[in-house]
Amino acid sequence: MGEREGDRYGDGDPAPASGGKTRDRALFDAAKTGDRAAFAEIVQRFQPRVYRVACHMLRDRALAEDVTQEVFVRCWRALASFDGRSEPFTWVYRIAVNLSLNTIRSRKNLRKNDPIDDPRFAGVLVETKDSHRDPQGAAARRQLYEALAEAIDGLSETLRTTLILVAIDGRSHEEAAAILGAPEGTIAWRIHEARKKLRKALLEKGFDEGALEGVAGTQGSGP
Repeated sequence: MGEREGDRYGDGDPAPASGGKTRDRALFDAAKTGDRAAFAEIVQRFQPRVYRVACHMLRDRALAEDVTQEVFVRCWRALASFDGRSEPFTWVYRIAVNLSLNTIRSRKNLRKNDPIDDPRFAGVLVETKDSHRDPQGAAARRQLYEALAEAIDGLSETLRTTLILVAIDGRSHEEAAAILGAPEGTIAWRIHEARKKLRKALLEKGFDEGALEGVAGTQGSGP
């Protein structure tokens, strides 16, 4: 396989616990005064997760890398507009999501990636000792995740973006609401609808309920 998702930028998390949030604010305050070292640390802390979100939204490593770089160019240029009313990671995520959506809209005719080139499959397609011991199970998992990715791609832009933030990236409903500028109740409704549509799509493709257990994005939808 090539490099796995996240290899290029490491495994950092831009939204750590309260101590990390305090550090983020201190870094933003310093960066707003022109402190380039502080901004470099912001990039180091936030870049891995921004890249991960861009990968899931764009389904293309090269585009995700380009968008990730552009996110931080725009962050640097717009630092003066950060007023501190939202958390720093929320502000950066909002830029990343909007830039990813703009990229998608401007490239409507892009060909779909073959699953082997899709960064979302990096962890599924990589060969492991377990896959050698259970090749049928590995093939079944690959088929399931390919079907899941196809179903996610079939969601509306709004549902897909919300699902990626909450069910895949692990943002809370409160965080997703702040990033997307929508009420928490709306976020909850979108997640419910997205999961319902994914479950329906997978069941129609012949996957049984047992195969769906533990698959990101399909849980919590109800019968």
